[in-house]
Amino acid sequence: MSRVTFTRSSTRALAVGAALLLTAGTAAVAVASGEDGTRPARAAEAKPREAAALTGSAKLFRRTTEDVTFTFDAHLAKRHNADPTKATGTFRFVHLDRPGGKGGWAEGRIDCLLTGGKVASATGIITRTNIGRMKGSRVGFSVHDQGKQDRLGYSWAATGGPDGTKKLTKCTSAAPFEKVRQGTGDFHVTPWKVPYPEGR
Repeated sequence: MSRVTFTRSSTRALAVGAALLLTAGTAAVAVASGEDGTRPARAAEAKPREAAALTGSAKLFRRTTEDVTFTFDAHLAKRHNADPTKATGTFRFVHLDRPGGKGGWAEGRIDCLLTGGKVASATGIITRTNIGRMKGSRVGFSVHDQGKQDRLGYSWAATGGPDGTKKLTKCTSAAPFEKVRQGTGDFHVTPWKVPYPEGR
């Protein structure tokens, strides 16, 4: 039986080979764990999830020439999870008699946001509008994020238009009875993680 002898060069070759195998093994573990070796781990990339959100823009369904658009960018930070009245962001709505025609518009700041599953309820204070009596009033919105055809409601559903009230309770609105016109955009709701009390 012949003996295998190790020269200095063959020892060096074995060391290099072992190093390559170790590198390959580390890469295999990274791939198996969801890392590709060229990007940081997902945990390092992940950003803190906000407590709740309502975002997006869409036009409401109408059988007339009316052009009605609602836009939301409302957020509740993770640190304010137990207090929906700490929500921030903006809203805007426009109601024209026809695209590019006459009508009213308003925009403002969000002051409350509650979400459950794919349903959101929010309120805000109107800060700018072309209808003077509405400035400074609180209005409410509700949204059902259904994916293809969302629904929307607003606090003035029973009165025909925002009435300038400043007494509306925060996060109060009507059921989301309106339908969004398909192909005009949609809304996205991030569910609130309710801070249920824990037993002792």
